[in-house]
This record gives sequence, C-alpha cells and structure tokens, in this order.
Amino acid sequence: MLTPVTDAFAADLRARLPEATFREMTPAYLEEPRGRYRGQGGLLLAPGTVEEVAEILRACAAARVGVVPYGGGTGLVGGQIMADGPAPVIVTLERMRAVRAVYPAENVLIAEAGAILAEVQAAAEAEGRLFPLSLASEGSARIGGLLATNAGGVNVLRYGNARDLCLGVEAVLPDGSILHGLKRLRKDNTGYDLRHLLIGAEGTLGIITAAALRLAPVPAATGAALMAVRDPQAALDLLALAQGRIGEGVSAFELMHRQGFDFLAETMPEIRLPWARAPEWTVLIDLGLGAGLSPDEALVGLFAEAEAAGLVSDGLIAQSEGQRAGFWAVRESLPLANRRIGAISSHDISVPLSAIPDFIAQAGPALARIGDFRVNCFGHVGDGNLHYNVFPVPGETRADHEDKRAAIKACVHDLVHALGGSVSAEHGVGRLKVEDLERYGDPVKLAAMRAIKDALDPAGILNPGVILRARG
Repeated sequence: MLTPVTDAFAADLRARLPEATFREMTPAYLEEPRGRYRGQGGLLLAPGTVEEVAEILRACAAARVGVVPYGGGTGLVGGQIMADGPAPVIVTLERMRAVRAVYPAENVLIAEAGAILAEVQAAAEAEGRLFPLSLASEGSARIGGLLATNAGGVNVLRYGNARDLCLGVEAVLPDGSILHGLKRLRKDNTGYDLRHLLIGAEGTLGIITAAALRLAPVPAATGAALMAVRDPQAALDLLALAQGRIGEGVSAFELMHRQGFDFLAETMPEIRLPWARAPEWTVLIDLGLGAGLSPDEALVGLFAEAEAAGLVSDGLIAQSEGQRAGFWAVRESLPLANRRIGAISSHDISVPLSAIPDFIAQAGPALARIGDFRVNCFGHVGDGNLHYNVFPVPGETRADHEDKRAAIKACVHDLVHALGGSVSAEHGVGRLKVEDLERYGDPVKLAAMRAIKDALDPAGILNPGVILRARG
C-alpha cells in the first residue's frame, strides 16, 4: 500500500535536496486540458539534475510514496495527474531543459527531458538540421513527456513516432538507480533495449531525464497543397499516388472533414479558411524535397493525375511559405476549436490504412442509433491515425449527453477493435483508457506488462494507476 506525503517525509527531503527543488503547488499541476480529472499532490518538486531525481525516487521508494512525473501538462488521457489515492509527490522536470550537446555530423542532439519541443527544434535549426517531431502543442510539450507517451504528430508518415527519433535515454528507475543510456549509436545489440521499454511507458517504469535524439537534413524545398477529395477511399488512393510519384518527399498527409471547418468558423473567426464553402473531405499534403526538385511542379503533376482519375475535384497549392503556414494553421487549430465546442467523447484511434473507409462508413450509422450528434473526423490518415470526436448538436452541450458518453466510446472502440485497430494511437493510455486496455488488450501482453511493472517497481510508486490498474 502507498502512503501519502507527510510533514516528516517532506522534512526529510528538505534535508536531502537544495531549496530550489521545492515549489509551491499551483492549480496548473492538478489540471488536464479536457477537464475530466482534478488531480491532487502532497509535494511539488522540480529537481535540477539527474542525481536530484534519483534522490527523490530513493526517498519515495523507501517511504512508499507515489510519484507522478509531470512534463508539459499537455497529455489528453490523464497520465500527468492523480485524482485519488494517497497524496503523491509531483516531479516536474521544468528546470532540466538544457540542450547538452549537438553533433551535426552525426545528426544527433542530446536534450534534457524538460526541454520544450520548440526549443529542441530551434537548437537543431541553428545547426542546419531538422528535429522532425511536430505537433500542435510543441510550444509547451516537453521532451520527457513526448517520449514517455511515444508522441506522434504530423510527420510520422515520413520520420516515425517519438520512439523512432530517439537513440538513447538517461533515466532514473523506481529504486533511484540511474540508467546511463545516452548512446548515440544506430546499432547496439547488447541485450534488452531498455530505451524502448521506457519510451511509451508513460512514466510507470522510470523517469526519463535526458535523451539522444535523431536529427534529419533540412529539406531544400518545401511545399503544401489542399485537395478536395471525393471520399476517404479517394484520400487513400491519392496517398498511394503521391507516394508513387514523390516517394519519401511526402512528409505529411492529413485528412479533414467539413465539420472541422465549420467548427473553426464558429469558434475561431481569426483563422483564415481556405475554402468559401468547405468540401466534404479535404487532404493537406506537405512535401519536403531535395535540391533541384520543385514542390510546386510535383504538386501540380499530382493534382492533374488525381483529377484525371476522379480522386480530387479542387485544389490549392501554397504560393509562399506564409500560405503553407496558413494551411497548417487550419489543421493545427482543429483541436482547439473542438475544445471550444466541447466534445461528448473524443477518440484517438488507429486502424489499418485499408480499413479507414470502412470505419468511417460504419461509425456514423452506429452512433446514430445512440443519438443525434455531430462528428469531427480528422487526423494523420497517412499512418492510419484518426481523431474521431463526437459532439452535441447546436443548442446542446456535452453535459446534456454525459449519460451517453460510455455508450459512444464503446461503440467507436468496439468497431476499431473489430477492424484490427488500436483504441490509443498516439495519446497513450494514461488513466482514461485503463479499462479499455483491459477490455481490448491481449491477455498475454497485459500479463507480461504487469510482470515488468512488478519487477522494476515492486512498490508501485511510479505513476500509480496509469496504463495498469494500481494494486489495492
């Protein structure tokens, strides 16, 4: 059983740690973006070194006090807060935000876990390199949290998830021991890869304190286009056509439904919409090409062939970097517009690419049997990840449908599971989807995960209740 933070425990930590480690608890550390959970915390600590993180975990392990690692607070599944149980220690790595080293010739950057994604992107750019992880919260999301959740974003199609962009990690395990794994190697077959065990574990097996990150060359030329597609199947056919013509130059391929544009017009009039009347389905294609290649020519040729095949009916090609940024502003503003409308139930799901049209075609009628809703479906269709969010009709609020929320989620997730998909594509499991993991997960996998958790964290102090249900 875990124990809460006590005055005696806090006093013991004060004798071990510098005064700068101790922070006043504020509401920001007890909230999450969707407002579904309200956290608690007995002590807020901001260590400045990996040794201080180790000291904290040694003390917590000895006293059986829970620890909640806190990154940028942008997670959407409740993994960064603990709503019930004994009051834990909250550990924020916001003081550990240095870029320790950059190796341009190796395409490697070493950053501490508290570094904000935008800062890492800027440090890579200063050396003529690209750190390609990109998502809407990059101005506040921190590297440690992004790795802990194996974040995705818009460039997964070309560069992979956060896992694929990490060569090594430094981390503190639950007993306070330090894993010195900041190797810059592409090949290292010396036994179990603990890096990949910690990435995606959502802070339940260790606290990542630094990472060796993969960089990439900066594309010599970039371009973007919006294309109105006939339907989701046409979007998939367009993706295959684009990859066949342009190859790895296709960096991102995003699908957006008309409902998202309507939400933007309703809640964010400052966002300039590209269409006077949005088509039913729109694809945003982003290219990054080498020297001597023209994105405009590639996109014009792609559109011409796609139009001849009946896949697209209209298109806009960015004529400047400003227009390209404007296209992306539309896509990246969709989550904020959703939040302002207020979703009854939001779903971060993935299915095999060929199953995307079937999922979209079946999900709408299935939901209609539960009630009258609006659906905003958008996402990274290039890697099979959709954000399928269900909203009340005008004049109603999500509170009016709280009694239907469980049925809506089960409807969507049952269909995803039946199609061989995942109910958590890029946001993680957190506390929100523990029951879903138990319902849809492979029992053998779950048993292995529990065995790993018990072996590394026998007292269950690290992020109790995240991914796996906390033991009583």
